[in-house]
Parts: sequence; structure tokens; C-alpha cells
Amino acid sequence: MLSNLATRDVETLIHPYTNLAAFRQTGPLVLERGHGVWVYDTDGRPYLEGMAGLWCTSLGYSNEELVEAAREQMARLPFTHLFSGRSHDPAIELAETLKELAPIPVSKVFFTSSGSEANDTQVKLTWYLNNALGRPQKKKIIGRHKGYHGVTVASASLTGLTANHADWDLPLPGFLHAACPHHYRGAEAGETEEAYSARLASELEEMILREGPETVAAFIAEPVMGAGGAIVPPKGYFAAIEPVLARYDVRFIADEVICGFGRLGTWFGSEALGMKPHSLSFAKALTSAYMPLGGVTVDETLYQAMQDQSRKIGTFGHGTTYSGHPVASAVALKTIEIYKRDKIIEGAAEKAPHFQRRLSALEEHPLVGEAKGMGLIGGLEIVADKATKRQYDPKAGVAARCVAFAQEEGLIVRFLTGDRVAVCPPLVIRPDEIDTLFDRLGTALDRTQAWIREQGLTAA
Repeated sequence: MLSNLATRDVETLIHPYTNLAAFRQTGPLVLERGHGVWVYDTDGRPYLEGMAGLWCTSLGYSNEELVEAAREQMARLPFTHLFSGRSHDPAIELAETLKELAPIPVSKVFFTSSGSEANDTQVKLTWYLNNALGRPQKKKIIGRHKGYHGVTVASASLTGLTANHADWDLPLPGFLHAACPHHYRGAEAGETEEAYSARLASELEEMILREGPETVAAFIAEPVMGAGGAIVPPKGYFAAIEPVLARYDVRFIADEVICGFGRLGTWFGSEALGMKPHSLSFAKALTSAYMPLGGVTVDETLYQAMQDQSRKIGTFGHGTTYSGHPVASAVALKTIEIYKRDKIIEGAAEKAPHFQRRLSALEEHPLVGEAKGMGLIGGLEIVADKATKRQYDPKAGVAARCVAFAQEEGLIVRFLTGDRVAVCPPLVIRPDEIDTLFDRLGTALDRTQAWIREQGLTAA
């Protein structure tokens, strides 16, 4: 029986990434407050937030400095915009700060309200650039299977997940998808990570040549894949990919929406993986998710093209009402100040070995085929047969059941496509809380194993 609040929810809200039919029976988990890495439901029950919300609340919950930064800016200037040459101090200072932090040369910063908007902007700017350069045919953009880049029409076309395309009439024409760089699932028998990376680079080159290099404009990739399964690329992957992109003048976009601002123990994931992209997309941990804010970096070549188009057309015809919102910008500045002052990024790097040891140990569980991550992010894959890697029927919802058991144990994690379970806690998690997280996840796996036996489930 659903509570009054839960019933009101079911009758009024549409929930993203939810089975809306099943949801009418199960109802929501209604959270009321949070502190540190813990959130509390309306009955006061605590849950360790093992997903940092949606990969984003890096400083945890109820950080008073971020609340005060928002309050002060709300009192001073709650809103103005950046249209038609208007500006304000927080946006200017934040752009300066991001230029200094970025691991690549940056000429300017363009702000959005989300990662989806940021990647949508990347698509438009890529097309805009090639029109400015007199290359109107060079417009195709390559994402990757299981890559996740957002849900707007363009960013969902970049995304390589079936649920984001099925019955949405997506992807749009001109959006391609290269292989997912998942060694556990994609490598041939005996193929090393380095050899697998070389093969994927060769396959990417074949795709570009097949499509025609004069038509391929950009390639977008997350340093570590998020919603596609929390998948770490194989050794040498980006080192093998980047020369192919350079050979055919294909713009390289790094989607740092999840990996940016400390998740991999560096300011940006590109640094941790030795990537050298032309542009970065960012959002989420920029404000520790306390305010919606995202954006893209603009290199000098792109900026000059944008200027040229403005002279020709009379304006730069792109932007949204909340681009560089003053309250969001003020919160972002305070967030970065805390990252620096409290050495949050360094702390994440120091805690990562312990986190990854506890994650890797789960591979000993009978249900777990792979448990792998980087920094303070990781994913595990549930299999029916560890030797053959065979899985359960997707309709059985084994990973979803595991996540439900975890919630009953007071842990919030997330199930993803392919019977994978993702873990991505706030960067401020303590070592003892890391242990609590994995102890509870281990118990959830045990309960899932018992449930599988009770249901008589077998490999698909």
C-alpha cells in the first residue's frame, strides 16, 4: 500500500529512466534530507548514497558553504543573462577559473544548464565550424555503443544506448557509433588489452574511410563510460584512437560530465587517461550538483570561426536563458574553492586504491563476472556462468533485483544495461564508509544469489 505522498507522486510526476508501468505498483523512494554521504527517507531511514545522486554530488549533502554561496548571490543578483553582451562577475570569474584548470588550451567557455545541453552544443558548434571553414559535407559525428551523452535530440543521437533510441526515431542521420571499448565483453580469446585497443582503432579508421573522411567531423568519448556500464577503457585505447582522428582531421570531444572535477583522482578524466581532446563538455560535479550548470570549452580555432560567422550573419545565434546563471556560477566558484582548499581531488586519489581493492574483491562472488573501475567509480557485471560469461535473460531483471536488495540494506546504487551495477559515491566518502558501501553491496549480491535459486533462473 503506497503512502499518501507516494500516491501523489505516482499521480503527478513522470520519472526519467523508470519503467512507468511497473512504477505504479512500486511507487517512489521519497527522500527528505541528506548529510555527508547519507540521505534519509520520509521515515527517517538512512541510506548510503553510493551513486552520488547521479554521479554528481561530489561534496556530499548539506554543505553549508555551498548553501551560503547560493544565498548570498540570490540576495545580490538572483538573475541576469549573458545575451546581447550583458555579463556578471560570477560567470566571468568562473570562465577564467575553468580556463586555468582545463588540461587543454582554451580560448573561451560557453555555459549551459546541463551535460545534455553541453553535448548538444558540441554538435551545433561542430557543424558551425565546418560551415565556416567551407566544408559543408564534413558533418558526421561518431559516438560509441554504450556511450552516454545526454537526452536532447542531438545528444541522444550521440548516445549509444538502445533505450535512448527505441521509438524516439533516433539517432538522427549523420550520427555513427563505433564499438564499445569493453575488454571483458568485446575482446577475442587471448587478446590483450593493448591488442584489443589497436583493433578498435583500426575498426574506427575503417569506419571513417568507409564513410569518407571528408564527411566525418568529430568523435566524442567519455574517459570512463558512465551510464553505459561504468566501463574503463582498455590499456592504450585513447593512445591508439587519437592518431586516427588526427590523420583525418576529426575533432575529438571529451565528455567530462561524469569524470570531470575529481572522479578519477584528477581535475579532469582526460588527464588521468592521457587524452588530448580539442574540447571538453562538463557539468554535474562543477557545482557538486547543488545548482544546474554545464558547459563546453572553445579552442581558438573554433572561436575565430565563430567570430567569422558572426560577421557574416550578424549574431551568434545560439544560447539559453540560464547560460552562466549567476547563482549557479557562484556555487560553482565556491565548489572549486573547496576542491582546492580541502584537497578533495588529492583525497579522491588517495582513497581510490582502497575503493578499487574492495570493488575488485567482488569478482570472487559467484555472480560477478567482472568488477572493475578507476578512481572512485566502478562497475560490476552479474553473470550466470563465470567461465562462459553467459548472462541471465534480461527480462529477469537480475541487476535490478540486486539494486533493490541493496536499497533494503540501506545502500543506493544503480543498475545499468547488461546486468551491470554501478558505484560512484561522493568524493568526500571516508574509508570506513567505503567499507560500509561494499559490505552492504556484498550482502545484496548474496541475497540476489538466493533469490536466483528460489526463482530457478538459468543462463539465457
